[in-house]
Amino acid sequence: MDWTASARSVEEILQDARDGHRITAADAHRLLLDGDLLELGLVADEIRNRHNDAAAATYNVDRNINYTNVCVYKCRFCAFYRAPGDPEGYLLTHEEIGRKIEETLALNGTGILMQGGVHPDLGIDFYEDLLRYIRTEYPDIHLHAFSPPEVKFIAKKERMSFSEVIGRLKAAGLMSIPGGGAEILSDGVRKEILALPKCSADEWIDINRQAHLHGLRTSATMMYGMGEGLEPRIEHMQRIRDLQDETEGFTAFISWTFQHDNTDMPEVPETYAHEYLKTLAVSRIFIDNIQHFQTSWVTQGKKIGQLALKFGADDMGSIMIEENVVSAAGTSYKMSQEEMERLIAQAGYRPRQRSNLYERFVEREDTAEIAARYRHAITVQNRGLANSSVLPVIG
Repeated sequence: MDWTASARSVEEILQDARDGHRITAADAHRLLLDGDLLELGLVADEIRNRHNDAAAATYNVDRNINYTNVCVYKCRFCAFYRAPGDPEGYLLTHEEIGRKIEETLALNGTGILMQGGVHPDLGIDFYEDLLRYIRTEYPDIHLHAFSPPEVKFIAKKERMSFSEVIGRLKAAGLMSIPGGGAEILSDGVRKEILALPKCSADEWIDINRQAHLHGLRTSATMMYGMGEGLEPRIEHMQRIRDLQDETEGFTAFISWTFQHDNTDMPEVPETYAHEYLKTLAVSRIFIDNIQHFQTSWVTQGKKIGQLALKFGADDMGSIMIEENVVSAAGTSYKMSQEEMERLIAQAGYRPRQRSNLYERFVEREDTAEIAARYRHAITVQNRGLANSSVLPVIG
């Protein structure tokens, strides 16, 4: 497909979007090239409010658990992975993961996002055993786990199809699949950043397709700003929109900017807030079939996260009890539930905690009993994230 920019004017394209007409990939490219940031934001905000409550913005309380940092791949953009045999490599035990889940529940959490490096020694039995352990010990937690590259590696190791792997993981307790490993869904870029071996663009799309056919919802992600230019970003958005037309299986679109510290790409210039907000707005305008768009306050900071709610996003994502991948590249933020709600309110919206698949709102009374049960699990480093009513008694 030709990804060059449309000859149409920005004004004509935006009017089409306002009128509810679908714009083309070429139109989206033109908006990224020539669109005025504030005009794009106004239209993206209008479209956001067609799909969502204009007065509210949502967030969730969950935790990123990276069960291993050992990985057979060497993506240039990744500061998190360690090669097999590296003394800094780790693999968490069930008990260590259990303690992290207990602390998540103590902080009013409803789910975990669990993914890791592609560990060469782990077969499907490992993943099934881990899922069954969590489902048995912590039945109240939502399991959003194992990105497409992990699914692909299991399939290759076990000589199974993507569908067979996903079916077995679902039977063991998997509830949804995160969008990790997408980066940019353009194989030329993936080859350049050494991400192609772990998952091609077509493979990433097909694994999500198979998950949707199994009734599992997934999230769509995009990490950009690796020197790839605009055309690959447009290709990425087109692939996401096309699959959503086919399956309606994506819950949300989450994009963020590459963080280069401690990676093999230190020469890549930083992507600043203007480009982030513009890309967010254009993606909301173009990807017209996904209801929820998250901000990337974890990479852009809390104030830009607030502002992004006016540029097409309706959701602030997680409070980030724990995050290891982006922080390994030099960016680390977290916040309490109270701070999250204050930021949303300051931006002019009613804050609502949501469930992991956006299917319902979560009230404090919904989580209070479980939070009190596990309050002993709150660690010293996360005491600042806890409500005073659930802090463990010291001394």
